[in-house]
Amino acid sequence: MELIYAIILGTAFGFVLQRVGAADPDKIIGMLNLTDLHLAKAILSAIGIASALFFGAVMLGLVGMDHVSIKAMYWGVLPGGALLGLGWALSGYCPGTGIVAAGAGRMDGVFFILGGLVGAGIFTIRYHLLKGTWWLEELFGGKTSLVQTGSSNALIDTSWSPVVAIAIGVAFIVMALVLPKRFR
Repeated sequence: MELIYAIILGTAFGFVLQRVGAADPDKIIGMLNLTDLHLAKAILSAIGIASALFFGAVMLGLVGMDHVSIKAMYWGVLPGGALLGLGWALSGYCPGTGIVAAGAGRMDGVFFILGGLVGAGIFTIRYHLLKGTWWLEELFGGKTSLVQTGSSNALIDTSWSPVVAIAIGVAFIVMALVLPKRFR
């Protein structure tokens, strides 16, 4: 049943990404160079709504924090994130939007995925060289988050930390509403 849920939710998410223009590299590049902020508004809205709803459900006891998994921060994430950002700026795709673009029939999305798979394969083959080095040492406490999520070190570790997360979500929604569609 979990696989069926994953397929349904993944398809719905891909549909929404396609509809807001996240699978269009021109829209992504427009967002990155601040000439078309439609996509930035959609991203801020989605993060804000999801955060407010999720942490609201946590406060009401409808969702448990055992569903949240924080990945550890380590030194290798810094150059890896810079490399991902460079690839995003050059291609106009991040991993999720590249898959949606390929699903929509864009050949550049297919080549983006192939390039990502080659890069992941090279990393996997060469991982033994990194294992045990300082590149994989935890940074900023490893599993650290702003608010309490169960298995992380929280910067705000109180019973009311979900309220902070909801407030941040609302702030993202407000930013999305006041952000212009284009800078002139």
